[in-house]
Amino acid sequence: MSEEPKAGIDSLPVDVELLSDTTDDVLKMELSTSTREDIDFKTTRVVGLLSLLLAEDRGADDDDEGMDLFRQAYKLLELTNRPGRQTPSFTAFFYMRDVANLTRRLMWVYTERNGGVPR
Repeated sequence: MSEEPKAGIDSLPVDVELLSDTTDDVLKMELSTSTREDIDFKTTRVVGLLSLLLAEDRGADDDDEGMDLFRQAYKLLELTNRPGRQTPSFTAFFYMRDVANLTRRLMWVYTERNGGVPR
């Protein structure tokens, strides 16, 4: 007889600790000491994590706040809204921070609204 996994953060299909550590790292960055290469690298990481969260059905569509976060995320991730090579570093930096902040907010929705229990 197999034991059912315990519900909680560790049972989420998304690595919440990785999300938290990565977004913390991004949000601690300072524009004055960040290279464009660091900004681009970390932007790629947080965009990937945000995309991963959006792929999970965690019940965010059950309320207006959750749906608003989803709309914001999809708009932010549109290719036309992403910084390119010609984008100034400060614009790319603040885009990266916007993605990290939204990722954290969606992570909160997933863990708080569902008690860490996957649907």
